[in-house]
Order: sequence, then structure tokens, then C-alpha cells
Amino acid sequence: MKVGETIYLDHQATTPVDPRVFVKMAAAFTNAFGNPHASEHVIGWRATEAIAAAARQVASLVGADPDEVIFTSGATEANNLALLGLADYAERSGRHRVLLSAIEHKSVLAAGRVLAQRHGLEVAVIEVDRQGRVDEAALAAQLDGDVLLVSIMAVNNEIGTIQAVDRIGALARAAGALVHCDAAQAPCAIDIGDLAHHADLISLSSHKIYGPGGIGALVVHRGVQPCLTPLIHGGGQQNGLRSGTLPLPLCVGFGAAAELLSGTSAREERDRVRACRDLFVETLLAEGCEAVSNGPDTRLRHPGNANLLLRSVTAADLLAALQPTLAASSGSACASGIPEPSHVLRAIGLTSEEADCSIRFSLGRSTTADEAVQAARIVSAAVERLSSGPLRATL
Repeated sequence: MKVGETIYLDHQATTPVDPRVFVKMAAAFTNAFGNPHASEHVIGWRATEAIAAAARQVASLVGADPDEVIFTSGATEANNLALLGLADYAERSGRHRVLLSAIEHKSVLAAGRVLAQRHGLEVAVIEVDRQGRVDEAALAAQLDGDVLLVSIMAVNNEIGTIQAVDRIGALARAAGALVHCDAAQAPCAIDIGDLAHHADLISLSSHKIYGPGGIGALVVHRGVQPCLTPLIHGGGQQNGLRSGTLPLPLCVGFGAAAELLSGTSAREERDRVRACRDLFVETLLAEGCEAVSNGPDTRLRHPGNANLLLRSVTAADLLAALQPTLAASSGSACASGIPEPSHVLRAIGLTSEEADCSIRFSLGRSTTADEAVQAARIVSAAVERLSSGPLRATL
């Protein structure tokens, strides 16, 4: 898609609100504006039903039940609730180890550090291979009766790696551990209609799936809900796990966006995005640009993701040179401002210098084939200009 004259290839950072979603939200702002926790009048009742409908839509996305959906401010809060919310249960259960993959989102890794530093839990890293896939044999060797939780991202936000959550979940559960899955990037990449059968806690984000920002969810199996201690206290809403008045229009938008990602149309959309992604990479190579793909091959990758190592230029220089014509990123937008190489790229074996020369291009629902070709030519021309100048990178 274009935003003015800018081709937008940063859909894994955030997606534009789908017009169909916006229509549903507009009605919630005007006709169904009530407090969903106001139980004494019809306006509140209507708002309550709208929230319930949104919960059904989000639950259906992952194969859960509506009462298992806990709305949050986003996936970062959901990740924090999933990990930190289990700190007290660790003492009750007698299990004191947590396993996280090396390429988890920063919010999961940071929460893991809090569990270790403030709560005394042992937090260990599960290594990944060059494609970013969890080493299942290594995971199996780490599992024992002391493991409380295994946290694995379904689809990576930087290199697009799709994990085998079904097999990983089975290994963890066989050892008696709970399974948390950060699935923020998954709905636009794969069918996750049965994810709740493989994970006990699932984090979701609305703004990654063409819904509004500021809303997400932690889907918690009802049998696991008593194990969680809330992070936000107040009126006891949402089964006592996340107090506060729910933002009705945001919940409605989240539900509408989730509903759009089910069925045949979602599969067709993923196929179309994958074709545009492949066209972008093929055109870039045909233009003579020396680019190497970081991470998995296309079968095991988010259909819109192309994380490329461009050895002749640094990512910072190239991204600056592309402005205002093209928007992409060097990695996770949630880590912006942190002057360090991507932990994901380092985990799959890249050097710091190689990571600094890598860019994530992420195509989405409204990206056209013409835009994919145009973007590739813009990138190639910018690389050529920078490669012949004084800012040339040397690896």
C-alpha cells in the first residue's frame, strides 16, 4: 500500500486499520458507547453484548472459548501477564524453571529477566538453528519436573520463522509444564484455528492484524486462570485477571479484525501476499542487488516477511536513503532506540556487522504486485548509490 507517496513495507511493525473494521468501530463510538460494566440500564447491556461478541470472534480465531479471552492493552501486556502472573504459582506448584526461546519478543525476554531477578526463578534459553527453528531435541533435554512454563513465539516478528507449536506444546505438556505462545504475528501468517489445543496461554495483538492499536488479549485456558495473579488491580473485571473499564470500540475493532482472518479468504490472502513478497525479492535480485535472506526458506516463513542481508550498506544508511519513498525497518519496532544488534539475527548466527546490514521488509494485505516491483527497484537504486559512496559497509 501507499501512504501518500510512501510505499509501506513495514506491516510486521503495524498494519493499517481495515476499512471494514473501521466501519464497525465507528458504530461503537456513536451508537454503542456505553460502559460494558454498567449493568443497570439498556445502554450498558448493549455494550456488554458487543464485548461478548468481540470475545467470541477473538476466541474463534485460536479455537478457544469466549470466557478464556482476557482483553489487554496489547501483546506486550499479555506477555507480561502470562509470565509474571505465574510468579506466585511457581511457589505453590514447586516448579521454578522457565524456558524461553532465544528469539522471543523483547517483552517476553524482559519479563523472563524479572522472573529471575525479582522472583528467584531459573530462566533458561532454548537455542534455535540458522532458520530460527527451536531445536526440539535440545528442548526435550531441558524439560524436567521443575519446568513451570515453556514460552515459544508462533511466528517470529523479525525473520518470520514459523514454529511447530503443536510438537513443542506436546513435549512441554508431557513434562507437566504450561505452554505460552506469543501469537501476535501468527494470524496473518498461518491458520491458528487450533492453537488453543496446543498452548495454555496465547498472546494476541489487534494492530498486527488490521485492527486498532491499544488492544490485545491473553487467551487463558479456564483451568489455568486460577494459576495467574493479576498485574492490574481494581474492580475485578475479566474474571479478576485484568481490572479496568474495557475500551468498547477497540474491542469491537479487534473482534472484527479477527473475524476477517478466518476461512478461505484468509488463505487466499496469504497466498497473494506471499506472491508479492516473492516478486519483490526476485525483482531485487534481478536488478543486480546482492541480497541474502536471513532465516527460514519460504515454506516455513511468514508470507509477507523478507529479512535481507545487504552486505554493501548498513541498514541505518539505507533506511534513511529510502525516505520518504519507502518504509521498512531494521527489526522490531518495539526495540527502537536500543543501540544494539538484533538479538534474533545474532541467535541464528549472524555477526553484529551482518545484523547491522539487515533490513526487514514486510508486505501486507493491501500491497500490490506493482508496488512490490517498484519497491525493489527503489531499494536497488538506493543500494547502488550508497555502495559507491563513502558510507559503504565492509564485512
